[in-house]
Amino acid sequence: MAGSKFTPDRGLTGRMALTMFLLVLVYVAFVVGLVAAGLNIWLVLVIVLAFALFSYFSSDRIAMFAMGAKEVSPQQAPELHALIDRLCAMADMPKPRVGVADTDVPNAFATGHSQKAAVVCVTTGLMRRLDGQELEAVLAHELSHIAHRDVTVMTVAGFLGIVAGFLTQAGLRFAAFSGASRGNNNGPAPAVVALLVVLVSALAWALSFLLTRALSRYRELAADRAAAYLTGRPSALGSALTKITGDMSRIPSRDLRQVEPFNAFFFAPAFTKGFSLNSLIATHPPVERRLAQLSDISRQLGRGA
Repeated sequence: MAGSKFTPDRGLTGRMALTMFLLVLVYVAFVVGLVAAGLNIWLVLVIVLAFALFSYFSSDRIAMFAMGAKEVSPQQAPELHALIDRLCAMADMPKPRVGVADTDVPNAFATGHSQKAAVVCVTTGLMRRLDGQELEAVLAHELSHIAHRDVTVMTVAGFLGIVAGFLTQAGLRFAAFSGASRGNNNGPAPAVVALLVVLVSALAWALSFLLTRALSRYRELAADRAAAYLTGRPSALGSALTKITGDMSRIPSRDLRQVEPFNAFFFAPAFTKGFSLNSLIATHPPVERRLAQLSDISRQLGRGA
C-alpha cells in the first residue's frame, strides 16, 4: 500500500500473509494427494498451473462478464467518475477502471489481479438508492480493497476452490462411467482412482474455503475502517450499509441467485430468502458488528474534532 493515504492495517497484512502461506501448503498437499491417488504428475501440474494463470490474469474480465457489467467512460457516468476521481486524489492512489452493472441488486465490488488491472463496479440499483455521500463511502470501501491489495490475495486464494471443484465434478463423472472395471496391470480400478481424486479435491476445497472465508470477513471490517477514516464520515457508510441490507430482502430471489457467487467480493452479501447465516461460514461479518465498529469510529472522530 505504498503511497496510499488509506489507513494502514497491520492486522489485515498479517492475515493475508498467513492465509497465503497456509494456502501454499494446501496447494502442495493438493498436488501430492492427486499424484498419490494415481493421477499423472504432469497432468496435475498443467491443470493447476493453467487454472492459476487463467484465474489470476482474467479475474477482472470474468467478474465483469458474469455480472453483465460494462466499463463506462467519464462521459457516460460523469458523477460516478467524479466521486472516484476525488477519492483517488484523497487516497493518493491510481484510478481504477470504472464499471456499471445493470441490475436492481444494490451492491458494489472491486476486482483485478493488480492495481493497474483493477476495476470498481457498482450496480444501477445501488446508484438509485444511495445519496452522494453514501455512494462515496461505499466507493471508498471498494477502493480500500485495491489499496490494501486484498483483492489480489482473494483472487489468488479463490483459484484453488475453482480447481478443486472442477476436479471433484470430473472425478464423480469418471467414477460413474468407469464402474468397477479394473485398471491395467492389475492396478486400482479407475472408479477407485476417481473417488480418491474426489476425496483429495473435496478436502482441498474445504480447507481453501475456511481460509478464504476467515480472511474475507476480516478484510470487510478493514475496508470499512479505511473508508470511514478517509472520508471522515463513518455515519454515511453505516447509512449505506443499512439501506443496502434492508432493501436486499425486497429483491426477487432470481436476481439474488444470479449474483450470489460474488458475495465474497460484494460490499454486502446478497442472500436469497430463507438463507441462514448459521448454516454456512459467512463471507462478511454480521451487519451489527460492522455498524458497531463504524459507531466507535464516529465517536473517536468526534473526540478528535
